[in-house]
Amino acid sequence: MQTSKGQVRALLAPEGRLKVAINYGNPVLAQRREDGEPGGVSAALARALAAELDVAVAFVTYEAAGAVVADLEHADWRLAFLARDPKRAETIHFTSPYVLIEGTYLVPEAAPFAQVDELDRDGVRIAVGEGAAYDLYLSRTLQHAELVRAPTSAAAIERFVEQGLDAAAGVRQPLTRYAEAHPGYRVLPGRFTAIEQCMALPRAQAEVADYVEAFLARMKHEGMVQRALSESGQGDAEVAP
Repeated sequence: MQTSKGQVRALLAPEGRLKVAINYGNPVLAQRREDGEPGGVSAALARALAAELDVAVAFVTYEAAGAVVADLEHADWRLAFLARDPKRAETIHFTSPYVLIEGTYLVPEAAPFAQVDELDRDGVRIAVGEGAAYDLYLSRTLQHAELVRAPTSAAAIERFVEQGLDAAAGVRQPLTRYAEAHPGYRVLPGRFTAIEQCMALPRAQAEVADYVEAFLARMKHEGMVQRALSESGQGDAEVAP
């Protein structure tokens, strides 16, 4: 039997407000609006769920996904928007994905690499945002290349440029925007992983996951996810089936 709205409200918003973690480190999903409040598809979904539950929404913002996960116990957020990963799943329950994002590489224009799988070589150094989904994935899969970690995904691009590294790993869209604005760099075709962006609940609140899952399915079916992406300038992002 599906969890009732009252049960969800009691568990996710016990004081009449839904505390939501927003990660600005992924600009496809979240952006700062001119009024200083979070914008983008993640914030839109959070506001829609809060409205459905008839509660207020309170945002806790972060500059990197790793910080969201690390702050789980201290910040007491009840809902987040994160890439699904086996390590994170030890303490966090993930819904089905709502957006699929490609993880790929930014490289110098003159670099010898043509495909993403060519970078796993001895001596290759790749900048990555610490704790990001692609950091976790590459940490498991790379056999030869070295990861050079920066505090955030944006800082990883800066470190790649400043230190003359071989590549920066990240989400395709911001890497592409960087390459378009900075001659001398290009983004490789293909991807080393498809990053599944999901709604996320602390394991302690996982008993209401069926309600959140059904809510998300409705938002995708009704076109709300695609509209929120388009309205935030991210219309080229892929809505998950």
